[in-house]
Amino acid sequence: FQAEDGIRDVERSRGLGDVYKRQIRNVALISHFDAGKTMLAEGLLYSAKETKRFGKVDDGTSISDYNQDEIERKTSISTTLLHCNWHNHKINILDTPGFLDFNSEVICSLRAVESVILVIHSISGIEVGTELVWNYAKKNNLPALIVINQLDKEHSDFNNAIKKAKDRLDKKIIEFEIPVNEGLQFDSVIDLLSMKLVKYKKDNSGEFTTSDIPENLKEKAEELRLKLVEAAAEVDDELLETYFDKGELSKEEILKGIKKGILSRNIFPAFCTSAINNMGPRRLLDIIVNFLPSPSDFVEVKGLNPETGIEEKRKISPDEPSSALVFKTISEQHIGELLFFKTFSGSIKTGMDAYNSTKKITERIGQIYSMNGKDRKEIGYIGAGDIGAVVKLKDTHTGDTLCDKKAPIVFESIDFPKPVIRIAIEPKTKGDEEKISNGLSMLHKEDPSFIVSFDPELKQTIIAGQGESHLDIIVKRLKQKFGVDVNFAEPKIPYRETIKSVSEVQGKYKKQTGGRGQYGDVWIKIEPKGRGEGFEFVDAIVGGVIPNKYIPAVEKGLKEAMAEGVIANYPVVDVKVTLYDGSYHSVDSSEMAFKIAASMAFKKGFKQANPVLLEPIYDVEVIVPEEYMGDVMGDISSRRGKILGMESEEPFQIIKAKVPLAELYKYSTTLRSITSGRGMHRRKFSHYEEVPKEIADKIIQEANKKD
Repeated sequence: FQAEDGIRDVERSRGLGDVYKRQIRNVALISHFDAGKTMLAEGLLYSAKETKRFGKVDDGTSISDYNQDEIERKTSISTTLLHCNWHNHKINILDTPGFLDFNSEVICSLRAVESVILVIHSISGIEVGTELVWNYAKKNNLPALIVINQLDKEHSDFNNAIKKAKDRLDKKIIEFEIPVNEGLQFDSVIDLLSMKLVKYKKDNSGEFTTSDIPENLKEKAEELRLKLVEAAAEVDDELLETYFDKGELSKEEILKGIKKGILSRNIFPAFCTSAINNMGPRRLLDIIVNFLPSPSDFVEVKGLNPETGIEEKRKISPDEPSSALVFKTISEQHIGELLFFKTFSGSIKTGMDAYNSTKKITERIGQIYSMNGKDRKEIGYIGAGDIGAVVKLKDTHTGDTLCDKKAPIVFESIDFPKPVIRIAIEPKTKGDEEKISNGLSMLHKEDPSFIVSFDPELKQTIIAGQGESHLDIIVKRLKQKFGVDVNFAEPKIPYRETIKSVSEVQGKYKKQTGGRGQYGDVWIKIEPKGRGEGFEFVDAIVGGVIPNKYIPAVEKGLKEAMAEGVIANYPVVDVKVTLYDGSYHSVDSSEMAFKIAASMAFKKGFKQANPVLLEPIYDVEVIVPEEYMGDVMGDISSRRGKILGMESEEPFQIIKAKVPLAELYKYSTTLRSITSGRGMHRRKFSHYEEVPKEIADKIIQEANKKD
């Protein structure tokens, strides 16, 4: 059968006047790490004859994992843009990382596609990372295919993987294929659409033969096909009525129902592959072309007018004003920043002036490429619905919108996950600070999920990201691209000081130096306030015992003393100070004298008011398979964490706790070690809480040593 007409892509070859039209499919490969999606991408390109060699991840020859870090680690680190042609269709493939440290790459990529292929390991089934990326696709309302991969493994269990997928992801997952001989001898599946046995050649060609289903498998095949047909009928009232009347549907009706069901997320077809042996990718190409949506199936995209804030719409059509979203930035040696973008309407052409409506600047479009891993071909034109790459833009980065200035629109920005790890860095060589700052700034533009900041209070440069591997890669790229090296250091904790009782003290500053002296005299009352209520200053002077002109100096002295800290040099918070008495000298008093007197009084009174140290407490949510729950809870308790409760989402447990920031250094690494890489966590600041006395004493002692 033929796919329905989709969006027409007009692509012009450089230097040639020929214009040809193709339909487009934009699809992202998503999974937990080690499910085999990079090998699936390799099989898709090889089967479509886009590549002449069937590369392998294990020997570093895959077209997708071309970065040296990826070759060494044998895992994807960043999204790779690939494409191939199949039956007069252009298929853009985004191969995304499965490792949790790089999940922001998945979030970016899903903004540029109309569908996803979720790859599931035939043995381990649904992992934490599987559910995470599935929820990303669900949030974006994207149709999906399910691929149970690595059916050639010794302990492969297709039925268990499918059951887990239906239980954990969606009941609407429907088998379109079942394996015949999974395991080490895997080479055959039953196609439930054609009701044929498909047998693959064992030469990595991806080619196959078809024959009748063996008698001993017919009953099971017919039972599963019936479920498939029922699912197709249920998505359309007319089809359902036909099915009830006749008890069956024609081939055309089944295909119509399936396509409608996929587009509406009422059917998620499941397929069988051994990507490493190129068994399945060739058939998947047909499924992608015939069943997955084209950009035009989504009709239009929405944004805002950057000037008025009013909603704007663009039909996904070459006849509309130009609009595009930059969804990824990478830095390539010799060419600089390479931006991956999706054109939603009109076209983006080399040499045109495009309006960056996010930053309100105009950019001259440079060279435009189609990409296959590190291989790029200059094409000069990306039409509506298509994906490409552009270089030499001055100030455009991930999340920015490019459009026609006469018809401005800005698309929703990309929402990146909050960091789960923070580490301080120090230059290995003095004088490299500026290079490091510039390099980290560029790396943040390339990867906005990586955050860099300088903490003036702690006097440390802090980098934060999605995991230790994420930050290792950042530091490695800092050295490779900018020639500077740094050391990791444990970030200091932003402790706070406060009091638990009340004190009243005098602060008198009197100095005579022969000429005009200095005189300031204050009486203050210091009281604790509620946590988070901040500082309050009360002027209770009556009778002019301290002239009004000196009152601001008193408050300034108090604030300076609070900023410096008293017991351990950390800022003081949540106190009320009342200035109620004092004296002055008509000649020797000055603003400086009263500022010093107030500071002296505060430090003295603070020490008498039962001072304590406060530490930041974070809300932590840990998601782990049930078998690791005890170990994870024990580890949280050992970190002075307080378990608040648990939620069961079989086979996972969500553990909620409050944990001091001081105990969370490199927690993501420890968690992955405890759970064999199957656990993840989220964190956010909650409040400040008193540090236990024995720990506070050590912190104070350490601070006083430095003094």
